[in-house]
Amino acid sequence: MRIWPERATGELEQMDLPDCDARKLENTYRQFGHINRIVSGWRQLYVNELRPVLSAAPASILDIGSGGGDLAVMLARWAAKDGLAVRITGVDPDPRAAAFALNRPPTRGVDFRQAHSAELVGEGAAFDVVISNHVLHHLGTEEFNNLLAHSDVLARKKALHNDLRRSPLAFALFGVATLPLQNSFIREDGLTSIRRSYTAAELSALTPPGWTVEPGAAFHQVLALRKDGHER
Repeated sequence: MRIWPERATGELEQMDLPDCDARKLENTYRQFGHINRIVSGWRQLYVNELRPVLSAAPASILDIGSGGGDLAVMLARWAAKDGLAVRITGVDPDPRAAAFALNRPPTRGVDFRQAHSAELVGEGAAFDVVISNHVLHHLGTEEFNNLLAHSDVLARKKALHNDLRRSPLAFALFGVATLPLQNSFIREDGLTSIRRSYTAAELSALTPPGWTVEPGAAFHQVLALRKDGHER
C-alpha cells in the first residue's frame, strides 16, 4: 500500500489552538470516549498488557496527556469489573483538557490534575505503568525525547504509548466513518492526526535503546518499554 512520503508536521489540529471554538472543543472531549473505545485498541492492551500488572494490587497507572479523561475512566471501570484495585492518575498540561476531566462525574480510583510529566519527575513520583493515547504524533523532537525519558523514570514496570500509524486507508476510512459527527473537531483533527502520525519504520528510527515499536489495533502501533522481566 502506498504511504504518504512525509509526515504532515506543518499541519495543526484545531483543538490545539488556544482560540478554538470552546463549544466544539467540549464536544470533542465528550466524543473521544466513543472514538477511543471503538478504534484505539485499549481493550486488547488492557487484557494483554495492563491486567497482568494490575493483578499485583494495589497497582498504579499514569496516563500522560489524558485529555478529557475518557481512557482513564474506561480502564478503571474494566479493572473494577475484574475485581482489581488500581489507582489511575491522568495528567494534561492543557488547562482546558484538565478542566473537562476534573468536571467529570467522579470515578473510583481515578484522579486528574493539570500537570506536565516533568513535574511528576520533579516530585519523585512513580507508577507501575505509564501510558499515553494518540500523543506521540503531536510532539516535536525535543518533546518526544522528553516524554520517553520521563516515562522511563516514572514507570516501574512498563510504559506503553499507543498511537496512530500513518496510512491512506486509515485516512479514507476515518473520513467516511466520522461524517455523522457534528459540532466537534473529531473528524478534521482526526484526519490531520493521521497525516501527522508515523509509519512503523519512522517511529523505529526515533526510538532509543530499550524501547520497541509493536503492532497495535488496526492502524495503530505501540511504543513500549518493559522493565524487570515484564514481557508481553
